[in-house]
Amino acid sequence: MARSQTTFNKKEREKKKLQKKKEKQARREERKANSSDGSLDSMMAYLDENGNITDTPPDPNAKPNKVKASDIEIGIPKKEKEDLTAERRGRVAFFNHAKGYGFIDQDGTKTRYFVHINSTKETIQEGDKVSFEVEQGPKGLVAVQVKVLR
Repeated sequence: MARSQTTFNKKEREKKKLQKKKEKQARREERKANSSDGSLDSMMAYLDENGNITDTPPDPNAKPNKVKASDIEIGIPKKEKEDLTAERRGRVAFFNHAKGYGFIDQDGTKTRYFVHINSTKETIQEGDKVSFEVEQGPKGLVAVQVKVLR
């Protein structure tokens, strides 16, 4: 007597294929049941005066807001000059003596400054409270004149 040509794996694949087909058909019918009429008005979206998307058309009797051309800023506003010479305080977050650099987290802010071993007046360790000044370096602001607070 010959064995059946359909193996267990073939039967399982057929079951999965049939299940996927049923799920797809169910999703299709759900979309048809929940779909709108498809008219242009139901698909239209409007912008209000603040730039938010709404589905209601704007009021034609409403007065438009007047905007002066001089009030419009194009680009990034210029940053105010920081006083770089002011002494700051912080904590040494990381320092690698073998490579000669580290980072200082300023107190009160989440600003982190790079510090090189040549910019320190005395040896510093991770966790030390320090005072320092800030200078513009090649890649941003760096800590200089670093002193350990005791």
